[in-house]
Amino acid sequence: MADENLKAVVKKLIIDSLDLEDITPEEIVDDEPLFIDGLGLDSIDALELGLAVKKQFGVKIDANSEDTKQHFASVNSLCDFISSNTEG
Repeated sequence: MADENLKAVVKKLIIDSLDLEDITPEEIVDDEPLFIDGLGLDSIDALELGLAVKKQFGVKIDANSEDTKQHFASVNSLCDFISSNTEG
């Protein structure tokens, strides 16, 4: 399970990279879906968020992988992916 500091950083990254002005990090539920239901992001948001995560954390993302969709399903899954693919 990802730590709370990483979750806060990821939530801020989501808001900043996607210019979500009407939402705060506290309003993003850790296990709520990021796409369609939940936060309601779309495929363009996915590309922008993927680039932001890659730049911020230096993780390698395979855009054509079914696993990648699972990694970006929620804040929790994204944090777990980042934690398992970065040092420290």
